[in-house]
Order: sequence, then structure tokens, then C-alpha cells
Amino acid sequence: MSDEHRLGLLSVVVPCYAEAGNLADLHAAVVHAAEPICDRLELIVVDDGSPDATFATATAIASEDPRVKVISFSRNFGKEAAMLAGLKASTGDAVVVMDGDLQHPPELLPALVEAFLEGHDQVVAKRSRRGDPWLRTKLSQLYYRMMNRLVDVHLDDGVGDFRLLSRRAVDAVVSLGEMVRFSKGLFAWVGFDTAVIEYENRGRGAGASAWTIPKLFNYGVDGAISFNSKPLRLGFWLGAFVVAMTAVYLGWLIVNVLTLGIDVPGYVTLVALVTGLGGVQLIGLGIIGEYIGRMYVEVKARPHYIVRDAVGLRRPEE
Repeated sequence: MSDEHRLGLLSVVVPCYAEAGNLADLHAAVVHAAEPICDRLELIVVDDGSPDATFATATAIASEDPRVKVISFSRNFGKEAAMLAGLKASTGDAVVVMDGDLQHPPELLPALVEAFLEGHDQVVAKRSRRGDPWLRTKLSQLYYRMMNRLVDVHLDDGVGDFRLLSRRAVDAVVSLGEMVRFSKGLFAWVGFDTAVIEYENRGRGAGASAWTIPKLFNYGVDGAISFNSKPLRLGFWLGAFVVAMTAVYLGWLIVNVLTLGIDVPGYVTLVALVTGLGGVQLIGLGIIGEYIGRMYVEVKARPHYIVRDAVGLRRPEE
């Protein structure tokens, strides 16, 4: 890459949880891909309270390569907190966020930087779903279709956290202080000119994914709640619909009594109505509870994470 098309300082933020077996290969791949495209490199590894030797492995790499910086949390605070810590600690003209399991190919760094140098503040890496199980693909498509009907920002299927952000885009994301973070939505909310680069799906390196079905479900709920109030409105319209149906049913009963005389109400009908209305009320309370729970978390204003150790940089802000 010519000098006029080279980046000054590139920061690569890697949130890690139990990635000790992948860090050496990741470091080598990132350095190989980044050296031709930037004058200086900053690789920030954020250990999210890993139960394995992730911190020790990252520290050993940092002792041999001063370009590697390490942040270690006091416990597992989650990927969202790890990404936030890395973004806060980054100093690059552009910052790339990528996973530590090698599913995000470091070979894509030159293409991301090239698009950034063309004037884009966000360069998003979109994963192809070729090779994914049919059921997983369909469920994902259904989830994003439903989410885009609910949330106030647009989310693309296959687009995750793997992306390049300009310095002003990073500053905008970091300035959003909410406690329950859904970065996919936050990246879309801050806006800026965005380019999309597609890449082929690939398997992870060593280890197994920490994402389970319940964790994915809860993450999806966080996304739905964090960016809209439509579920509350849906509860209102559902209640209005039930009231309308009750009025219709009551009218039918009155007409039936006037035309056929007094009749004994059916037991099954009564039980169905009581059960149905009880279910509607519980759903409504559940939706309200989700919003109140998030208000409770926000009001406490606890830090997003607590740093136990930091290697190669001053102790980052919490």
C-alpha cells in the first residue's frame, strides 16, 4: 500500500473469554495483515474474566511485542463491557473490533482500512451464512425481520461487531453511557457514512463458543427493549383488543338472553376467558417489568466493568 494510502495508527480491539488457545495465532495474523497498511499498530486484548490462561498468554505476547496492550477484568462482565473497555483504551485513527476466536478473519483488515481511507466512518464486515445449518439461518432471518419491525434502527442479518470505526465514530459510541448495552444497535444509532464488506463464514479456532441458546435469547431481548418502547404500546393495543372482544361477547350474550331466554353460562367459556385474560395481564406485567428492570440498572449507575490488571497502558477508565 502506498504511503498516501497508509493509515497512521490502527487500533485492533479484541474482547476475549477463554481464548488462550487462539491468541498466538490471532496475534501473528493481525500483525501480518496490519503491517503493510499502517505506520503503527495497537492490539488491545481485553480479558473478560476468563477461566483459562487467556490473561497469562496475552501478557506473555505483550512482553515480546510492545504493540500489544492487555486489560483484564476482575470477573466476567460480558462481551459488551469488554468492547467498551477496548474502545475507551484505543488511541488509533481508526479502530477495528473483532473476536478472538479467529472467526473474524484478520486478512480482511486491508479491505476495511482501504474503505476507511475512502472516507467511510464505519466499515462493516458482513458474514455470509453459507454453510450454516438451515434451521439456524431461518431463525436468524426471522429474528432480524422481527427486530427491524420493533427497533428504531435498522439491523442487517450477518452484521455483528466486526467492523472498523473512525475516531469520531468511536468517540460517539463511547459517549453513550447506558448500562445495558446492545452494540449492534448502538453502532447503527450513531450513524455516519457506512460501507459494507462481505466475507465467507469460517469456523472458530481452538475452544468452544461461550454463547448458549439462553444467552443468545437474552441478548436478543436486550436488543428489542433497548431501542424502542413498542412492546409497551403493543401491550396497550392488546388490552384494547381484549376489551373490544369482551364487549362483543357481552353484546352477544345480551341478545341471546333477549331472544332465547336466560341460559346457564358455559363452564369451558368461563375458564377460557379467565385464563386468557390472566395470560394477557401476565404478558403485560412481564413487558413492564423488563423496562422497569432496565431503569433500575441504569439508576444504580454502577461501572460497566472493574479492571484488575492493565499491561502496556495506563489503567483505563471504568
